[in-house]
Amino acid sequence: MPLTPLVYWAQRHDDIYLRVELTDAQNIDVQVHEKMLQFRAQGHGAKGQNEYEFSLEFLLPVKLEVSHRSTQRQVNITLQKEQRGWWERLTLQERKPVFLTPDFDRWLDESDAEMEIREKEDKKNRLKASRHEEEGFVSLTTGYLFVYNLVQFLGFSWIFVNMTVRLFIFGQDSLYDTFHTISDVMFFCQILASVEVLNAAFGVVRTGVIPTLIQVVGRNFILFIIFGSVEEMHNQPVVFFVFYLWSAIEIFRYPFYMLGCFNTEWKTLTWLRYTIWIPLYPLGVVAEAVAVVQSIPIFDETKLFSVPLPKAVGTSISFSYVLYVYLVLMFLGLFINFRHLYKQRKRRFRTKKRKAN
Repeated sequence: MPLTPLVYWAQRHDDIYLRVELTDAQNIDVQVHEKMLQFRAQGHGAKGQNEYEFSLEFLLPVKLEVSHRSTQRQVNITLQKEQRGWWERLTLQERKPVFLTPDFDRWLDESDAEMEIREKEDKKNRLKASRHEEEGFVSLTTGYLFVYNLVQFLGFSWIFVNMTVRLFIFGQDSLYDTFHTISDVMFFCQILASVEVLNAAFGVVRTGVIPTLIQVVGRNFILFIIFGSVEEMHNQPVVFFVFYLWSAIEIFRYPFYMLGCFNTEWKTLTWLRYTIWIPLYPLGVVAEAVAVVQSIPIFDETKLFSVPLPKAVGTSISFSYVLYVYLVLMFLGLFINFRHLYKQRKRRFRTKKRKAN
């Protein structure tokens, strides 16, 4: 007489689960023919280390595909019902085999099984809804970034083209009225650029907060304090060079970001975005430093932004001292941002080279 292992069973509307109590099972053979399942394996069961086998004739047909997984303590078998439904018993014969018993660890009544299905469907629907919400948020963020970069691109393009045309038409005379003709648009673009710090801080874009903050604060300091608050600086040629170098960098940076919103790339634009700053960014910082140096005598003379001291001292602290400190910080910021941009460029083209290989 062949030895028979203990077999536990449970069902769902679509599946049949069998758990064979056989430790360290080997040479497992499971065959299914319509309503009949045959099992044979070697392992340690109720009668010690032996070969065990059993067969079951199901109440209704099952699919021929069967999956089984052996663990150290048991063999788990999963079968799919030919037709979805709830069986009143597992075997064709009403009297179940002596080795077969319900698996109460997995046992569910029909109503509980239906509730389990509804819970799974609800969970699936919640995941689907949250995925749609996430996709909607991503698309909203993408649209916001595209519009922002487009507005900045149009603004800096207008500045660059306007200054270039005026230079060709008026020659050197255009250097002296740059502030009066360009400053309104530059004020708008640089105020709007403050959003980039928030974008970096809240993770809307993947970039460092410190380099972005250094650039935005540095430019706005030059624009509002050095140029905007000192009327004597309005007619200085250095304004032309600062504005021209700023816009020359941005007309390549913002369209690169616009294409990035849609995972699109133009190789020439990518190269320009990661290369054009190498000569232009240091030149821009030098132009800003020249503007600060030129403004120092004006701040000393006008006492603008000076800090008054008590009458007993009889003097005030000139704002020019702040400008001297700012000059040092400016070149420190140049080093930090140059290093940051160089790492970006190196990482970008190293990745492209790997993909090419």
